[in-house]
Amino acid sequence: MKFLDHLEEWLVTFLMGGATLIIFVAVVHRYAAGWAIPGVQDWLLSLSMSWAQELTIIMFVWMCKFGAAYGVRTGIHVGVDVLINRLDDKMRAKFVIFGLAAGALFTGIVAVLASTFVWDNGAHHYWLNLLGMSVEGIPEGPTTPDLEWPTWMVYSAVPLGTSLMCFRFLQVMVTFIKTGELPHHDHGHVDGLEEEVAK
Repeated sequence: MKFLDHLEEWLVTFLMGGATLIIFVAVVHRYAAGWAIPGVQDWLLSLSMSWAQELTIIMFVWMCKFGAAYGVRTGIHVGVDVLINRLDDKMRAKFVIFGLAAGALFTGIVAVLASTFVWDNGAHHYWLNLLGMSVEGIPEGPTTPDLEWPTWMVYSAVPLGTSLMCFRFLQVMVTFIKTGELPHHDHGHVDGLEEEVAK
């Protein structure tokens, strides 16, 4: 599970950092292209950054889907538990298990429905073609306006991220049943800080 945990964290970090960098470059490009500097302005205007907005939107959607799964795993996902925390331990445990099971059920249903949507949106054409099977009469599916990527690849964030979120709900539920503990995020804690102070 450590590999999956690290992959999840690195993916979210890469997407957030990459999208921020692309937005920064696009904004600098837009303003710098307006400066009347001979040669430089022509060169900047020849560079098209029209794809930047679409790519950053895609990156943020993927980051949100996998970030939600990270939130469930670490206990930072939004939850309203004021009333539940006032109940006695036995009743609280039942509500917590019910809530986690409901979260797993909901995300599982969304993952199945999203997988069907992605499959029908062109993934079936791609995979059948890749396997050397006949794709006659099967539409390739639409593409994105600027990048011209197959939309099924972009939409894959939903079934993949939601499946991971479903797994995280089940993982947290099993841990809670075994230990009675829920993941808790300490907002004052910074990973790696203790090691640096100790040196």
